[in-house]
Amino acid sequence: MGWKTNWRSFYYETAPEPEDIVLDRARTALLVIDIQNTYLEVPGDPVEAARWQPFLDRMHGTVIPNTAALQTWARAQGIEVLHARIACLTRDGRDRSLSQKKPGFNNLLLPKDEHASQNVPAVAPVADEIVVTKTTDSALTGSNLRMVLHNLGIRDVIVAGIFTDQCISSSVRSLADESFGVVVVEDCCAAATRELHEAELRILNMIYCHVVSSEEVRSFLG
Repeated sequence: MGWKTNWRSFYYETAPEPEDIVLDRARTALLVIDIQNTYLEVPGDPVEAARWQPFLDRMHGTVIPNTAALQTWARAQGIEVLHARIACLTRDGRDRSLSQKKPGFNNLLLPKDEHASQNVPAVAPVADEIVVTKTTDSALTGSNLRMVLHNLGIRDVIVAGIFTDQCISSSVRSLADESFGVVVVEDCCAAATRELHEAELRILNMIYCHVVSSEEVRSFLG
């Protein structure tokens, strides 16, 4: 068992194993998406707090420490570490995309300079690491990330962050459509529930990306 056989959907149950992944340090980036302060806030309503507790447990116990360790590894290897975050340019959010103005969970008002929109300190950028802001789910659609990646000479992107079924999924699909090689690190990602997380990984795997563990991705450097 391993990334070559795990996370297969119906479409790929009988497909042959993929070839080994070989990542060139100089042409690979680690992209951390939307691990922001707002998502670590405990809801004031006790019922909502209980609903979100499994997600918060996974973030604090798995995703944040694993992502921080992956960033440390990437920096040591000379791999570009990039960051994407949801942040509107105006205080009233009038520049947001329609998807972030609709009522419900995705109705996000995160002005760029407020505490809620900042990266969680444990996975925040260091030195001159590039941060792109977006008011869309896809990190490519809502920012200049596409141009940045091309200017850096990036060919493959390692993806971590939240939410697996929303901004991770949209960003991965956009990257794949732009012909980047994409690796999603399962234990550096989370959705609101484990069920949503695992279902989306199976949907994405082997067509838009390869789903791997943080341990496995370290073995891919050429």
